[in-house]
Amino acid sequence: MITKIEHIAIVVNDMEESIAFYSKVFGCKVRLRGKNSSKEMAFLYVKAHPDIEIELIRDIDTVRQYNRSGIVNHLAFTVEDIDKSINQFKDHGVIFNSDEPQPTLEGGRMILFNGPNDELLQLVERLKA
Repeated sequence: MITKIEHIAIVVNDMEESIAFYSKVFGCKVRLRGKNSSKEMAFLYVKAHPDIEIELIRDIDTVRQYNRSGIVNHLAFTVEDIDKSINQFKDHGVIFNSDEPQPTLEGGRMILFNGPNDELLQLVERLKA
């Protein structure tokens, strides 16, 4: 039985740039960082939910290339006010894939953009009850 989402793994080209992006734009903190002979890894979390993490992976050994072993379609983050969040993210240089948030199936709003490694990211404002 699944008890929680553990982490989402994203393959990155530049670990420093990626950590800076997720730290500045999303407010993530680094919990653990290390490497072995084939890859460098960092585990990041958001303070409000430290038990769900983003794992950043950078290939060191190009012979094994970890980055083609799977696909993550997108990583979604819940926000309270999508319009305010869009403005804050634009202050960090984020360019969104559309001019306006789009409706979600549940009646909320969402908008997509790409991270520094072309990973697809999404902000979601849930329908307020």
